[in-house]
Amino acid sequence: MKLLYILTPLAPLFGAIACGFFGRKLGRTNSHRVAIAGVAVAFLFSLIALIVQMGDDAKVFNETIYTWMVSGGIKFEVGFLVDRLTVVMMTVVTSVSLMVHIYTIGYMHDDPGYQRFFSYISLFTFAMLMLVMANNFMQLFFGWEAVGLVSYLLIGFWYKKPTAIFANLKAFLVNRVGDFGFLLGIAAVLVYMGSLNYTEVFAAAPAVVGQSMEVIPGVAWSVMTVTCICLFIGAMGKSAQIPLHVWLPDSMEGPTPISALIHAATMVTAGIFMVARMSPLFELSETALSFVLIIGSLTALLMGLIGIVQNDIKRVVAYSTLSQLGYMTVALGASAYGAAIFHLMTHAFFKALLFLAAGSVIIALHHEQDIRKMGGLKKYMPVTYWTSLIGTLALIGFPGFSGFFSKDAIIEAVHHSQITGASFAYVCVLLGVFITAYYSFRMFFLVFHGETRMDDHTRDHCHEPPRVVTVPLILLAIPSVILGAMTIGPMLFGGFFGDAIQVAPEHDVLAELGAGYHGAFQFVLHGFKTPALYLALAGAVAAWFIHLQKPGIATWFAEKFSVVHRILDNKYGFDAFNEKVFAGGARQVADRLWKVGDVKLIDGLMVNGTANGIGLISNIVRTLQTGYLFHYAFAMIVGLLALLSVFIFSA
Repeated sequence: MKLLYILTPLAPLFGAIACGFFGRKLGRTNSHRVAIAGVAVAFLFSLIALIVQMGDDAKVFNETIYTWMVSGGIKFEVGFLVDRLTVVMMTVVTSVSLMVHIYTIGYMHDDPGYQRFFSYISLFTFAMLMLVMANNFMQLFFGWEAVGLVSYLLIGFWYKKPTAIFANLKAFLVNRVGDFGFLLGIAAVLVYMGSLNYTEVFAAAPAVVGQSMEVIPGVAWSVMTVTCICLFIGAMGKSAQIPLHVWLPDSMEGPTPISALIHAATMVTAGIFMVARMSPLFELSETALSFVLIIGSLTALLMGLIGIVQNDIKRVVAYSTLSQLGYMTVALGASAYGAAIFHLMTHAFFKALLFLAAGSVIIALHHEQDIRKMGGLKKYMPVTYWTSLIGTLALIGFPGFSGFFSKDAIIEAVHHSQITGASFAYVCVLLGVFITAYYSFRMFFLVFHGETRMDDHTRDHCHEPPRVVTVPLILLAIPSVILGAMTIGPMLFGGFFGDAIQVAPEHDVLAELGAGYHGAFQFVLHGFKTPALYLALAGAVAAWFIHLQKPGIATWFAEKFSVVHRILDNKYGFDAFNEKVFAGGARQVADRLWKVGDVKLIDGLMVNGTANGIGLISNIVRTLQTGYLFHYAFAMIVGLLALLSVFIFSA
């Protein structure tokens, strides 16, 4: 199995190298064949690993593959930890990535950067696999930064497009903020627990619980709380939690396959996975759990509200992703780590489906993305219509669909949680259900129902994209329907993750929920007794009534509550604040440093000042060199009188 685990991330890396360095020689067709083959091999090996780990006598694989350096007794290693948490992530990443690779053949067919794009997405898959398979913090950080780098390249793939360049720079900088906190957390782990290896760190963590540090002189802080919050700040950047969420909506400037790959199953879920992997640490700090819970609940509610006023089809799905990441984070804060990973898994498929369906619409409408210029596409694009409906029903948590099981499990877990802030979080996630249903069906109705608002040329040429686009939609729609019912029992209530996730007995809300679990069908029936279902139905009906029956209501609301609409449209002012305070402040500081340090100090005083000083001295000396003998004789006499005066007065 060791060789299989090594080959799993190397297969997409081989595809990335082949397409990147030899893409011109391979040609477009052979390039996508090599890239898809690499990811397909990784997917096959991930399935084998999943089957092996699900066996009753399965053993966790935890070995060092390569020791890079030993310094001061600290080992810097490349190693793999393959347990049930790992194999779930491996399977999700490789399966969604495979669908995206196939879909890319159709979406990027005419793009001049075809081979380069396949190289990037294969490299992205390699980086994610290295991240989720790591058994130590060094390799985790390598994968963490590698996915950040490749996402920068992918978001700015169309590098001649100014908005794309701005978006990838924004993503890069915001993630550096989160990564600074992440590095501090890793440093704290190394200083106080003496290792970078997960197993050794988790074993040493209980002894650190009573220790404190002084972040501010004279104020004692819990080492475990500071460490966990610093690690979570890294997750806030990578998984786009408020206020480090601002990069994700702008990343829609990249090609649509990237939206599915980054925002559905890979980069943005890296932070969720990391916190779940670090559950032995987070369980030792209830303050850190409460912090995670509040941040997640605010993200789930506030980002969903912004989705209501968005008109770009990809941005609506992007803000939906932000909101759902908030739900996962809420589950982490409630110590329902299994529910967070469960929702991560189901969300990966139906959100990738929604992004790729949006891309299908964009292809059909010649890259039009404004939902106000669509309408009535059901008759032109039946496959996209039905798969979009499935993805939307899964997203809102309609009973029986995969999203229902994972989202309802999170809501119930928060309802039963005793962590500080759980009551506030419960209200937020319930309101989020209504908001999610409203903006999801608003988009669905405006795109596929009602009057056709396209121009005549677009309408006459509108048709379903080729099978290379529609087949991945169908394949993603299947797990969006059945995956939740198939896996909820073992994954949430059957101890599926074993020791990969550790929960303190007083925090184990899933065990409390599991006592009343009697199968997927009974879980669905129980859903009819909860407010979440009726809030979702209310949101869908409200979207139908407002945007299909009485469209004037939306206009009236925007005018009547213009202040609220403006706040949502301006995204609560986060972008404006960052632009004025951080970006503007940095520019002002740089301007002052340039004017004072560069112009006045370096150029003015040191460079030009030296030259001017020499010139001034030269001018003085030049006046003494007259060439007249009586001037020199007079100077000698004055000098002699001065010397005599010194001797006389000093005697």
